[in-house]
Amino acid sequence: MSISSADQKESSGRIVVGVDGSASSKAALQWAVAQGRLTGQPIEAVMSWDYPVNYAVAALGTFEWAGSATLVLENAVKDVLQGDESVHVRQRVEQGHAARVLLDAARDAALVVVGSRGHGGFTGLLLGSVSQHVVTHAHCPVVVVHAPAGTHGTTEA
Repeated sequence: MSISSADQKESSGRIVVGVDGSASSKAALQWAVAQGRLTGQPIEAVMSWDYPVNYAVAALGTFEWAGSATLVLENAVKDVLQGDESVHVRQRVEQGHAARVLLDAARDAALVVVGSRGHGGFTGLLLGSVSQHVVTHAHCPVVVVHAPAGTHGTTEA
């Protein structure tokens, strides 16, 4: 019995992609969208946020952390899709450490895609701490995408 390509597309699972607004994460999102177009897999863009450990308790209530993360994710998806309405990217924002949030989101995914490094403090690293953690702990295949030359660790306007 053969499986049609339509059946394969329906059963191929979703692609989870980590987004933090950096050039690497936008490149990862772009790659995931292209892969989703080829395979018919749904795309889920995931962004995490957490309270910084160096903020005073009083300052925590003055900034809308979840709202800011949502806006960064929406803008990244908009930048990558550039008005292409043929692709739907489900967007998910959760509080927590980025690696843990991604691993939880990708628990039943077919594939997880991450940028090589994002907004971490060690921009000279070839693989960021979140990417490395996801690569070593994911229960599905992982694709690590590098940003275009000269844009590592930066956000694009």
